[in-house]
Amino acid sequence: MTLHDALSALNAEADPARADQMRAYHKIDRPYLGLSNEIPNRLAQEWRRSLPLEDRLALADALWQTNIFEARITAAKLLVQARIRPEDESTWRLIQSWMPDFDSWAIADAVAMAGQRRLAADPARLDTVEGWTMSGHLWTKRAALVFTLPWAKPRHPKPEELAARERILGWAAAYTEDPEWFIQKAVAWWLRDLSKKDPERTRAFLSDHGEKMKAFARKEAAKYLS
Repeated sequence: MTLHDALSALNAEADPARADQMRAYHKIDRPYLGLSNEIPNRLAQEWRRSLPLEDRLALADALWQTNIFEARITAAKLLVQARIRPEDESTWRLIQSWMPDFDSWAIADAVAMAGQRRLAADPARLDTVEGWTMSGHLWTKRAALVFTLPWAKPRHPKPEELAARERILGWAAAYTEDPEWFIQKAVAWWLRDLSKKDPERTRAFLSDHGEKMKAFARKEAAKYLS
């Protein structure tokens, strides 16, 4: 599978009218093909099954470098896999190499789905993620919470999972003083997911730090709290 083949498959489904709508919606000036989500999902699934990992990594990076919206989404989806051996570290490095290019929530969140699996595979990588919390790049800073959402979800976390959860909540607490909308939204998202499994810890966080959050973020974080 060459880059030309992959782009031909994506372009075969292009919808120029929808592409114009997507450009207006995302407000980022880059090429759009106007594809529904189903098409990158389907193609990425086919290529994950048919390509060895080394070829898949090469194709993913080539698609990413085109800067086409749907190509970047497909690139991220090519890396969404729970178990990757023996090139897990290569996959993690590739994901990190893309992060300086993040400029929209849709692309950042697509990559996060792959990144979450690499963190779950090796939680020691949280040491690297902690460095992102001090980044001057909005989307890298935001990624520290979006990549770590799996730690919000266990109802009965193991001791090491609970320790990681508290570590991440410490990052979130520092983020509450950041006025940037996307950072506040990320804090709210993390807390909203946590509230489904640990409402008491969510209430405690909001009691300690809620006053520093934007009103919309407090409301979203408490959405599932009775």
